Order: sequence, then C-alpha cells, then structure tokens
Amino acid sequence: MSAFSRSVGLQAEKGQAEVVLVGCGAPNRGMGWYHGLQMVEKKCPHASLDYVVEPWFMGPGASGPGGDDFQKCQAEWESVYGVKFAKSLNELPPPKAPRLALISGRTADNPRLLSEAIANGSKCIYLEKPGAPSVAELQAMKEEAAAAGVEVLMGYNKNVCKYVTKTREYAETVPGSHVTFVSNNAYENTPESLGECFERNAEGMLKNMAIHELALLVSFYDVTVENIESVTADKDYSSMQTLAGPSGKEWTDFDKIKFTIKTKNGNEVSVQADRCGGTDSFATVSKDGEEIFRYYMPDEEDKKLVAELTAKYPTAMPYFFTQDPDYITVKERVAKHTVDGEPAEGIATIDVAVETLRVAEYLTPILREQLK
Repeated sequence: MSAFSRSVGLQAEKGQAEVVLVGCGAPNRGMGWYHGLQMVEKKCPHASLDYVVEPWFMGPGASGPGGDDFQKCQAEWESVYGVKFAKSLNELPPPKAPRLALISGRTADNPRLLSEAIANGSKCIYLEKPGAPSVAELQAMKEEAAAAGVEVLMGYNKNVCKYVTKTREYAETVPGSHVTFVSNNAYENTPESLGECFERNAEGMLKNMAIHELALLVSFYDVTVENIESVTADKDYSSMQTLAGPSGKEWTDFDKIKFTIKTKNGNEVSVQADRCGGTDSFATVSKDGEEIFRYYMPDEEDKKLVAELTAKYPTAMPYFFTQDPDYITVKERVAKHTVDGEPAEGIATIDVAVETLRVAEYLTPILREQLK
C-alpha cells in the first residue's frame, strides 16, 4: 500500500503539472532545493510541487552534515505547502495530473532515477545537466525514454539566458564578428579548494562547469563532433593542475580553460571558463581582434534581484541568484509543455544533451594534450 493512500488531496490544479522533485539536496546548497523553493513560492504557474523524493537525507544522510537543515525544510514544506516527501519514486501513488519528474540528484544516479521516473508514471522528465556520466549511458537513457513515449528535456538554462540572447542578436548585426562565452565560478584559488572541487566534480570541467557553454555551441553554432574542423587552446590563458582531493586521491583537471572551435561549415566561436574567476558570466563580440560588445549575467536590472535574494537567503549558493530568472523560465516552459504538449521554446532536448556530452568527451583529451 502506498504511504500516501490515506493522505489528503491533490495539489496540482487544472492546467498544472504534478511535479516530483527527485534529489532535493541540502537547503541553501543543493540545486534541487532551489528548484523546489521557486515552485513552493509559486514562481512557475504551470508547476505544482506535489512530491519530493530524497533518498540521501531521508536515509543514510539523515544524521550527517546537512541532515538537520533538511528535516527543518521538510517539516516546513509539508506543513505550509502540503508537499509530500518520500525516500523512493516507487513509494509514489499513480499520477492524478500530468506528472513531471525533475531529476536533480547526483549525475551517476540519473540512469536509475530516469528508469524509476518512467516506471512511476512520468509524462515528461526534466534532467539536470549533464544528464549522465557518459555518452553511452545518456544515449541508453534517451532510447529507454523514447520507447516508453516519455519526453526528456534538459536544464540547460543558459540556452534561455538574456546575456546569451543579447550577444547572439548583436553578433548577427556585425558580419565577420566573433563570439566568446565566458563562465566563472568563485572557488578560492588554493590547492585545497580546487582539489575539493576537482574531486566533487570528478567528471571534469568540460562535462561540468563548461557543459552549459558547450550546449550553446551545439544548439546555436552547428558544433558536433563530426562538424568540428579544429579546436585550439589558448595556452597563455589556460591552466591544468593535478591536485589531491579530500580523500587524498589525486585528480587532474582544468582550473581555467579557453579554446576556439572552427566548424567545417564556417562557424567560429570561443569558450572561456575559470573556476576562480568570480560569480559573473558574460559573453563578448569582437571584430578584427577588438572587443566591441559585452553583456553580463547578471545585468544591472538583475543585480537588484540578486541583492534582494542574497538578503533573504544569505547562506545560499551565490550562483542560484544570478541565474534565478532563467531557472524559473526553464521550469515553467517544461511544466507548461507537460500539460499542453506545445513546444517548449528554447529548451534543450536530450538529443542536444547527448551531442553536448559527445563534444565534451571529444574535446577533453585534445585540450589536455595541447596544454602538456
């Protein structure tokens, strides 16, 4: 018998998707928690957060770091918003409205979680980047979902970012211009901080931090493994280190990288990423080697929102706030699509995700070799 068989009522109203958040994580730290927060605060009109599935903090992680904070969040969301919590997707009752599973757990768990989401009645699945640890696993997930008639859309929020749209629009007005997408994180530039980062994001920078930029290249610049003519690292800018993580194991990764891709059909675009570069992402347009345009995320308008959110949630991860409007846009478009079947404009599909991961796997050894 379902744990929810005697529980009261359904939350999702007519015209809303019944959202199952899979992988909430720790309050103020986990991306899943921030997705959930936006939904309980009614930021996404077509999304009703009805269930949270959290295997770690409702299981072995309950008494560990972050466990107390999670339990406080659970108590609040249950009592104030009527959200129901479970340890497993298999505990959920059948859907009573179009079910959207938002999977925001560890990348390595995603293949299993996708299978469970399909088995438990999901109509659509929102999968956080990069989707799976490897191309082979993501391809298998794509095929499994297609066979079940379940659509999988991706949380590549930069595809709908204002700074990306403004930069692309400007570049189109300048023949012969060159676009560079720049992504920054705010890790301390110390062996301890970067070593922890390398270990926690063991899939590597291109499959993790810079995967959003690679998705832009796949989505808008015809970049595929087969269509890449050349890739050239900027050796003066780039840096690759081998550092020990908290476990003592050593990891080799880029702490910063810049490279330019040329495609066989004549496109040329650059990506720059720095683990210790700060909190702002931006894009530039240059002509004949001179920068002529730059647009930041957040821009001046969004900085007011960032300040408000920082005051409200002072211990939360800063990058949540700079990307807050885009997270809302992606969830709302996917939830609406789940309900009405209309195309989710600008949202990356799992096909884009597979090609993006292929490009990341293709580029990593080439760039490592160039930086030796």
